[in-house]
Amino acid sequence: MSDELEQMDGLGLAELIRDGEVSASEVLEATIARIEARNPALNALVTPMFDAARTAVAAGLPDGPFRGVPYAFKELVVSVKGAPTTSASRLYADTPAAADSELVARARRAGLVVVGKTNSSEFGLQPVTEPHLFGPTRNPWNTAYSPGGSSGGSAAAVASGMLPMAHATDGGGSVRIPASCCGLFGLKPTRGRITAGPEGGEGLAGLACQHAVTWSVRDSAALLDATAGPMPGDPYAAAPPARPWLEDATRDPARLRIAVSTLSPDGKPVDPACAEAAREAAKLCEAMGHIVEEAAPVFDVAAARAAFSAIFQANTMVNVGRANSGRLPAEGMIEPLTRALAERGATVSAPDYIRALQSMHRESRKIAAFFERHDLWLTPTLGQLPPKVGAFDSDLTDVDEWMDRLMGFLPFTWIFNLTGQPAMSVPFAISAEGLPVGVHFAARTGDEASLFALAGQIERARPWRHLRPKH
Repeated sequence: MSDELEQMDGLGLAELIRDGEVSASEVLEATIARIEARNPALNALVTPMFDAARTAVAAGLPDGPFRGVPYAFKELVVSVKGAPTTSASRLYADTPAAADSELVARARRAGLVVVGKTNSSEFGLQPVTEPHLFGPTRNPWNTAYSPGGSSGGSAAAVASGMLPMAHATDGGGSVRIPASCCGLFGLKPTRGRITAGPEGGEGLAGLACQHAVTWSVRDSAALLDATAGPMPGDPYAAAPPARPWLEDATRDPARLRIAVSTLSPDGKPVDPACAEAAREAAKLCEAMGHIVEEAAPVFDVAAARAAFSAIFQANTMVNVGRANSGRLPAEGMIEPLTRALAERGATVSAPDYIRALQSMHRESRKIAAFFERHDLWLTPTLGQLPPKVGAFDSDLTDVDEWMDRLMGFLPFTWIFNLTGQPAMSVPFAISAEGLPVGVHFAARTGDEASLFALAGQIERARPWRHLRPKH
């Protein structure tokens, strides 16, 4: 039965539990057994909460769409009552949360059983998951490689079969990067779609958001149905959907106008395997009846990148300064790269920050105008294949060199953190090295429906859930 349970997505597990074919307790114990067997080689789950999970199941679970389904939260942004909220940093290693974040509370009301917290890069800064505090997470497809980041712990846990889905955050691609590296589905919602409360109003001036990495499209859609929406005091919210996203994920979309490009906006080379996956995805979309043409938005990439960098760096200074009255912490409390980014952020003046926001909005309008003519934009998810563990060094202190490498790796994902538009990575290919390759689709603001509908159509035409790494 354990092997059968491992092959189920979250909704499938909930259905088995609802029909009485297996109990929530049996599902939980099978999950714990897989975690204990597989996690030592991957270092995906860094804060086990098995006893708390058992207590929750024994107390009786809410009758939500995911009743009895095990789930894990990333060690970043959200607070899970009783567990440390470390941001994967020594600076906050001893800060247990007194209460759940609203997103965690909504997940529990949906019936999810929280089994622990997953690894992240420190403050979510790196596109890999190798914090000094917890050590590196490894890709279950090949443990010499990274699962990506910063939600690499969640992606490794799901890809290895420990869990059917797990929480992820995204400030520059951190849902979609590990989804691509690990062969999973990952959707970044529209800005304001999921509340950051009660702790915060927005993350990274609205660049950052939260959702999940999943095996199936329908799990992602149903989870967003269960967790989306503002809470009182949020600075803004995305418009509610016309119907449940789960309905969109299970029906073919109307004919879509899809632009495709395999050229990096900043002219950096894209790995041939990544580009070829996008071209093959374009052919499939055309075969499914969609209108596909070569096109890309025109915007000032240098200005957009400068705005992104200023916002990113200034927020890093604020994040590390919370523990020390706004000042940099003592040496050794944060990683050298984090310190270098924070020091750069400390030089961003208030007028500089406002100018960065204005530039972000100006370039966002140019990009959004492109979506008046096209429903979706298709590109590779990443500019390069998954890197080996250690390729992104957290001891690096040259911020400009790091930013150049970062943008070469994720030339497409960060753009839609800037604009706030929804975007997704869809599993599509396996490279010659045996590593997953994802393709990236972005839609106009508020249109997760088109993304879920197309992703579901691709999933039915070209299934990926049977493509799993060997244990």
